[in-house]
Amino acid sequence: MTATEIRTIQAGAAPDRYARGWHCLGLARAFSDGTPHPVAAFGGKLVVWRGADGALKVLDAYCRHMGGDLSDGTVEGDDIACPFHGWRWGGDGKCQAIPYAKRIPPRARTRAWPVLERNGHLFVWHDPQGNAPPDDVTIPEFEGYDSGDWTDWTWDAIPVNGIHCREVVDNMVDMAHFYYIHKGLPTYFKNVFDGHLCTQYYAGTTPEHAATGAPIEVGQYEGQTTKSEATYYGPSYLVDKLWDSYGEMTIESILITCHYPVTTDSFVLMYGMIVKRIPGLDDETMGKVARKMTRLIGAGFLEDVKIWQHKTRIENPLLCEADGPVYQLRRWYEQFYVDVDDVLPEMVERFEFEVDATKAVAAWQEQLMAMAAAGQPLPSAIPTPAV
Repeated sequence: MTATEIRTIQAGAAPDRYARGWHCLGLARAFSDGTPHPVAAFGGKLVVWRGADGALKVLDAYCRHMGGDLSDGTVEGDDIACPFHGWRWGGDGKCQAIPYAKRIPPRARTRAWPVLERNGHLFVWHDPQGNAPPDDVTIPEFEGYDSGDWTDWTWDAIPVNGIHCREVVDNMVDMAHFYYIHKGLPTYFKNVFDGHLCTQYYAGTTPEHAATGAPIEVGQYEGQTTKSEATYYGPSYLVDKLWDSYGEMTIESILITCHYPVTTDSFVLMYGMIVKRIPGLDDETMGKVARKMTRLIGAGFLEDVKIWQHKTRIENPLLCEADGPVYQLRRWYEQFYVDVDDVLPEMVERFEFEVDATKAVAAWQEQLMAMAAAGQPLPSAIPTPAV
């Protein structure tokens, strides 16, 4: 074999800007205690607070007067007061008052971040060009969210350092890693890219079921132990609708996986879940169900993080026919890192791809049956279908 026949890795370089889109900073209730909250994000620092008017507000954290940290200040009515000299800033970025001065300098403005509060989450809009968020690029409202039919949000966060957040999004098209990392057995896997949306349809069964040698319907979305419809709304907020069947009972839940960049090579990965209430179960029991499911999801994320932090960035992955549309996904993802005028049709045009899981399922089932026959412990599935 000559050197020219050896496949080499092209690592490339991560983008030097942050993605355009709505980014979730966490649960809105975490910022609603009447005090300022710091958030390290987008290469800088933000301050978040809820004013007396009930609205959440987000500014750059450092006061444009002498650089004081507004997150160390105090909330005064609707405004935030700097701890250094008392300058008060409104949620629109304008200085509202200077206690010791007769007038406010006309250029006393700081960066105010467009804010969206939806489904109990806080979002900020980031655009390196400074454009306002388009009306057709938003976060959907969850049907029935305020009806009392769902548990409260569980929520957790994991800081991830030394890698770009594209690694998270890559998992949307990676069918095989669900078996090797999350110990699930995917039987149906399809991706759809359309505009600013990226959706993964996943269905699968458990290793325990496969190990029995029972027939597995490959390529069918309905009738599986787990079903998932997971959609990225922009570059960083994933809504995963899940249906997990346990005999005659099906648990319906919504899993959120989201992230915001801290620097170009670090981010905060967050995840949380609400579970649809099961008739006959009280609030305490339902809360335990949600927390247990979230702990399992967290265990799965830690396995992902371990992989991400030890792998290399790769621009030219070598793929086989049973791999998902990695290159198409990355073209879709690129739209968030270029100027609006540079978004190409192939980044936003509708594209569908269904992986043929026939050989994979047969191979995995054979392996699991052999493990069962040898008395070896089977892997326990971790319910993280979207990542």
